[in-house]
Amino acid sequence: MPDYDLLVVGSANADLVIGVERRPAAGETVLGSDLAVHPGGKGANQAVAAARLGARTALLARVGDDGHGRLLLESQRDAGVDTAGVLVGGAPTGVALITVDPSGDNSIVVSPGANARLSPEDVRAAAGLLASAGVVSLQLEIPLETVATVVEVVRTGRAGAGAGTGEGGTGESGPRIVLNPSPPAPLPAEVLAACDPLVVNEHEARFLLGDDPAGREEAPEAWAAALLARGPRSVVITLGAAGALVADRDRTTLVPSLPVKAVDTTGAGDAFTGALAWRLGVGDGLETAVRFAVRVGAAAVTRAGAQESFPTAEEVAAR
Repeated sequence: MPDYDLLVVGSANADLVIGVERRPAAGETVLGSDLAVHPGGKGANQAVAAARLGARTALLARVGDDGHGRLLLESQRDAGVDTAGVLVGGAPTGVALITVDPSGDNSIVVSPGANARLSPEDVRAAAGLLASAGVVSLQLEIPLETVATVVEVVRTGRAGAGAGTGEGGTGESGPRIVLNPSPPAPLPAEVLAACDPLVVNEHEARFLLGDDPAGREEAPEAWAAALLARGPRSVVITLGAAGALVADRDRTTLVPSLPVKAVDTTGAGDAFTGALAWRLGVGDGLETAVRFAVRVGAAAVTRAGAQESFPTAEEVAAR
């Protein structure tokens, strides 16, 4: 059995959030609410989401030696995340500037800061941590070469991975890799081939498909088929209030969401992916894991903020 159900390798940011009546157009200034500062970043969010649900979770990330970094470390530890893999220093902590309108939709600009200094060398030094996880979850708020190095380290370490079996755990295949390519960027073939699943929203799916005619269609089934043809072992496309589409080589299934009143969508995708990765790490099949993750994502949009909106397992069960 692995030491951790889930290792998240990714970003840790301070979220600076302002509520607005509407987002400004180019060259326009609008007034907003008081500034609120919250722990965030896609990597840190996923780790907290999983740990709050009960996962044995660790985080490999980099923060600055500053107040925002201390806020992030405290939030991880409070949620029960193992922070032994969090490196400190090299640059100020990353910051996300977020505006949220009355419908709950948000716009985000990220200054990577220390996230951009999480290096391939950091990953290689943490090879033991990578090998100790059932699932490794990745995003693209850290350098793409660092993401590729995670895939390389996991792949080259598989020969020695002999303990544990099960659909979502380790074994001869080593840790399972879940990737949410956000913000979207072109992915090397070896990274795509390792994804099981590749988790994308509509915008990310269309970006990855580029000039592929499937990207111009309105059917997520077409996006999933075209993405699978590029190499990932499975694909999950999140569809907001419509739920999520699950696709692998055998079948494609639409998993509906729960009807909820959205207050703030910030971090909902991270809550979904963290929950999905955790359930895969404890042996759930992909469709079963997505059904659970859809419920977690729906619960997360009913409260303001990112990490503070993530539900516990008891709250998910109550829904």
